[in-house]
Amino acid sequence: MAGVVDARLAELGITLPDVAAPVAAYVPAVRTGRYVYTSGQLPFVAGALPETGKVGDGDGLVAPADAAGYARTSALNAVAAVKAIVGDLDQVSRIVKVVGFVASDPSFTGQPAVINGASTVLGEVFGEAGIHARSAVGVAVLPLDSPVEVELVVELEDTADA
Repeated sequence: MAGVVDARLAELGITLPDVAAPVAAYVPAVRTGRYVYTSGQLPFVAGALPETGKVGDGDGLVAPADAAGYARTSALNAVAAVKAIVGDLDQVSRIVKVVGFVASDPSFTGQPAVINGASTVLGEVFGEAGIHARSAVGVAVLPLDSPVEVELVVELEDTADA
């Protein structure tokens, strides 16, 4: 029987991807007590980045609206990493924190709008439990020249096996 969160994902037409393989020496997520910390997740789709480069306005740059979509994808990749650790997303009591990195053209200052792509989908999926604290940071470059990277801190329900 599908859980509440799985049913919500289906209602939204979202299928969580397979957990992306790490690109270096780390794991996609770690559980400690009632918390799961994800590694930074890139917007991989079927094992590949849909676009690379810096975010900004102008020729040769990743459009901010596209980057917001990639932040959404990155957040869903992070949710998949959480699910791989806990099994049942109904155990999530709160998305505590989202940290979003945006590979930014030096003149670009719209990082919060880009990372809204992650924040919005987390709210859609988890409802009130998806409301979180957040940082949206512009950086010079990200791994594999990804335009965005998102990581999550997730609190789980208090269970005996925590």
